[in-house]
Parts: sequence; C-alpha cells; structure tokens
Amino acid sequence: MFRTLSALTLATALLSASAWAGDVVHYREGQQLNPVDVATILGGSPPARIKTRSIRLLDDAPPAQAEPAAQALSLQVRFNFDSAEIAPAARPQLDALADGIKMLPAGRSVLVEGHTDAIGSEEYNRILSQRRAQAVKRYLAVEHGIDPARLHTVGFGEDRTIAGVDPTAPDNRRVQFRGL
Repeated sequence: MFRTLSALTLATALLSASAWAGDVVHYREGQQLNPVDVATILGGSPPARIKTRSIRLLDDAPPAQAEPAAQALSLQVRFNFDSAEIAPAARPQLDALADGIKMLPAGRSVLVEGHTDAIGSEEYNRILSQRRAQAVKRYLAVEHGIDPARLHTVGFGEDRTIAGVDPTAPDNRRVQFRGL
C-alpha cells in the first residue's frame, strides 16, 4: 500500500506542471549551504521561529514586491569521470543538505534529480544522471540515516539544462532537490 502511494505521489509530482514552477536556487561547488535554507526550500515554509515585533518606517517608496519562493535547490555534486562515485569535495554540501532534510516533517519526501550537460548521447546521459541521483540517495541514507523511502530519484540527463547557460557547460552537471 505504502509503495503504491509513494509511486503515485512521485508520478503526480513528475507530471504536474506546478511541481516545476518556481525558481531554483543554484549553489556552486564549495558554496556554503545553510540547512535552514534547505528546509525552507524543500519544505515550502520556514521552520518554526520565534515571533518578534518590528517597526517599519513609512515613506513615499512603494512596498517591495516579494520574490517568488524557490521550490528547488541545485548542487554541483562532483563525481569521478564517467562514474556515479561521489567525489570527496561534494560531501560537505551533501552533509549540510542532509541536515536540512532532517528538519523537514517526517511525511515530507524529497525528489533527487540527476542532470548532465549535453556532451555525449542523450540515452547515455539519462542513464548516467539516474545512477548519480541514486548515488546521492544512497549517500544520504547510509551516511546520514535518512529513510530511503523519503528519497525518490529521477535522471533527466541533458533534457533540462539551466536556462541561459551553454548546454555543454559544467554548470549543467548537477543534482537538484525538490520537496514532494
């Protein structure tokens, strides 16, 4: 029953246009990743905080428009060449990501998306991106004790390169995470 339900949830998320709406926060290799930000992006709302009061000065300036909330985050996870083995340089960001996932409510799942650049055949890149997404899932489950049932994987290969970036650029070799 649970497997059927989680497969249905994953399929709905993959097919739903609204699941792909919103911005993606792109983190570069070595960039500090804040677990609270991870929980906010993947959970859709910030973790509970202490309420405070503030004073806002009124002036003639129009109120600032709120930026659309990010719905996914992207990491430049390094892998060995032609491999799904996670390079040691990628582990600090994945460790911070795991801390953020642990802040999410127990019922909240995360979609781990593998992406590649446009170098190589489309089929090869799709398979490689899936293997890399599974490697990240395995790392989060084994090294951080995150329930693997909460982590779903998909490999997009070169189908979803970053807008405005050369399709063959290394920035497209990434793993993205979305809350489900």
